[in-house]
Amino acid sequence: MHGVIPNQEISAMIRDGAILADPAVIPAQIQPASLDLRLGTKAYRVRASFLAGKDAKVADRLAEFEMHQVDLTNGAVLEKGCVYVVPLMEHLALPADLSAVANAKSSTGRLDLLTRTITDGGTEFDRVAPGYQGPLYAEICPRSFSVLVRPGMRLNQIRFGRGDATLNDTDLRALHAQTPLVNGDAVIDDGLGFSVDLKLPDTTLVGYRAKPHTGVIDLDNIGYYDPAEYWEEVHTSNGQIILDPGAFYILVSREAVTIPPEYAAEMAPYLAMVGEFRVHYAGFFDPGFGFADAGGAGSRGVLEVRCHEAPFVLEHGQVVGRLVYERMADVPSHIYGAGIASNYQGQGLKLSKHFKTVAA
Repeated sequence: MHGVIPNQEISAMIRDGAILADPAVIPAQIQPASLDLRLGTKAYRVRASFLAGKDAKVADRLAEFEMHQVDLTNGAVLEKGCVYVVPLMEHLALPADLSAVANAKSSTGRLDLLTRTITDGGTEFDRVAPGYQGPLYAEICPRSFSVLVRPGMRLNQIRFGRGDATLNDTDLRALHAQTPLVNGDAVIDDGLGFSVDLKLPDTTLVGYRAKPHTGVIDLDNIGYYDPAEYWEEVHTSNGQIILDPGAFYILVSREAVTIPPEYAAEMAPYLAMVGEFRVHYAGFFDPGFGFADAGGAGSRGVLEVRCHEAPFVLEHGQVVGRLVYERMADVPSHIYGAGIASNYQGQGLKLSKHFKTVAA
């Protein structure tokens, strides 16, 4: 059946050898509609980001671009502004009818840690061709903070699919009529549009901006760091902020989003004409995200925003992105937020899990 592969079929793929790993995959890696990928023991500092290209292997291109190697065995710092390629512990031997899409995990994106998956023969980041047989690599570029990493850390994730299960706008409207996907009116145009909230109730605080000169973040430290040492608060009293070129912001969507268990979603860019900025680095929304039966009752989408060429005025309610919904091949046996220690169910404006909790 066409659709995104659920956790129980991912487990079957592991048993059948379509997903290989050394050491073996652990249960905590298996999410409702994706598999977390683990860093290996070595990182290659490279001169520039690259793709393997048709008929070429990543290992051969590493020899061309490598500057030096970093042993991760006892932990090592990946420095802000540098590009690294890390062989992952997982390999794939996909059947001909299965392809895959990768993306950064939520906490990775909220640290402005640009993490993309590359493959042998790959001509796109984060896209794995049907029937791919071979290794997986993570390209990592810390943009705002230097980070301490170790083997086995899970910075990105991969979602498997059979055929094209994307909902068109007609199907999306029908789904919204049956199970409201957002609180309020749905803006449906090539996906479900979402806007930025710059008028949070009872506060002028609407977001955070990464400080330019900070300490290292150890990715194993959860609820550990003081946000004030790494982030500046962003306040507004008129529902308007000006984005500075090159700065990284954490904001929140105005809409509370629901992903029913029979569906998965991915955050996609909105039209470039709305402004020269990017609003997502971690784009997967699992089945059950914001779903009432899983403790959600609608969850805000956190926006990871980087402005590009010129200062840009962002205003409350401005549509900045869209969610593309896909059918699941089967309903997952575990959904987001239902007893699987999901970090961001029912979230509002929230930094990554590495920081102490701050009232929004």
